[in-house]
Amino acid sequence: MKSFDVPVVYRSPLISAIKKKRKDQDRMKKDFSPTLLDFGPVHIYLARHFGFCYGVENAIDIAFRTIEENPGKRIFLLSEMIHNPQVNADLQNKGVRFLQDTKGRQLISFESLTGEDIVLIPAFGTTLDIESRLRSIGIQVEHYNTTCPFVEKVWNRSEAIAGNRYTIIIHGKPSHEETRATFSHAAANAPVVVIKDMQQAEALAQYMLGEKPPSAFYNEFKDQFSEGFDVEAHLQRIGVVNQTTMLASDTQAIADYLKSVMIKKYQLTDENVKEHFADTRDTLCYATNDNQSAVKGMLQVEADLAIVVGGYNSSNTSHLVELCEEKLPTFYISGEEKIISPSTILHYDFHNKTELLTEHFLPSKLPVNILITSGASCPDAVVAGVIEKLIAFFPDAKIPDEVLLTLD
Repeated sequence: MKSFDVPVVYRSPLISAIKKKRKDQDRMKKDFSPTLLDFGPVHIYLARHFGFCYGVENAIDIAFRTIEENPGKRIFLLSEMIHNPQVNADLQNKGVRFLQDTKGRQLISFESLTGEDIVLIPAFGTTLDIESRLRSIGIQVEHYNTTCPFVEKVWNRSEAIAGNRYTIIIHGKPSHEETRATFSHAAANAPVVVIKDMQQAEALAQYMLGEKPPSAFYNEFKDQFSEGFDVEAHLQRIGVVNQTTMLASDTQAIADYLKSVMIKKYQLTDENVKEHFADTRDTLCYATNDNQSAVKGMLQVEADLAIVVGGYNSSNTSHLVELCEEKLPTFYISGEEKIISPSTILHYDFHNKTELLTEHFLPSKLPVNILITSGASCPDAVVAGVIEKLIAFFPDAKIPDEVLLTLD
């Protein structure tokens, strides 16, 4: 796989050594058990897969190389490069300015841009309308486009099933940048509906089966369907794709459910179901799959708590938190500074979009067993900082170099 020039500040000698050792031992990526870091009074179980993915490293490489190669030029980011506060802050500190926020609200007018300016397209991609507007100004969109190849894979898959006259159902978060971009590309070729979860899939099925009046659809799915969508005509042949960072199990469950609805409605068999349901392969990216599988493997270990590190607006990170929350106390933090003391942690409740202060988060027993993972946009250096902060609370803990020597 291609390697990228990522600033050394985002790397960690500790994490790099662990990842290299695991890769050498498991080149086929079949072992999803965590790595035990035995510091003595504290045992840290590090997920098999976590941190920067291909798409994120590609975006960071392009962004920092663009800054280096264009001194004196005005450089803008369409919106956040990735959902990580440290990386976005570093880019801003180098003079890069954001044109929009993550919801698509304008921060700097496109009218203020010229053809001499550089606009970086983030890893999530963007809409066809925005691409067209930037080109009309003279902006070289293709040259500074960091769209993740796995997001583009979803767009290509959508185009393929649209070519066979299927309506496209996108499992994703309607306001997320990636879903907005995928919606735009898909809607250029076919009718499209975005559904957030199984509850909305079940609501959609009621219209497919004629259990709800078609007129109610346009209010219930307001702002989640393409222009000219005809609920009676466009739900007869469908295919499901997804935002690449959703929970794999959720997407699969939704696809299986909607397929069963089509079988019921048209009295189909597995042999002829493709007449009404596209044979779509899962469009989740490899890193999302690996990271979620690694968390499930990590959760097989008996532990006292889990810590998930990443940006608070990161979709893939929030799903790792969801998985951990099902089994044990879980603390979602953006970095080591959120661990205030051995007894106090400031963590994010993404369900209610607020930070919480929790006391006595570390148990008094020894050893303390902690599970740790991070999202695909989180630098390894941030994870290493969290580990170092935790072990500093235990005066008798071994140093990282000593622990590395004992790894199997």
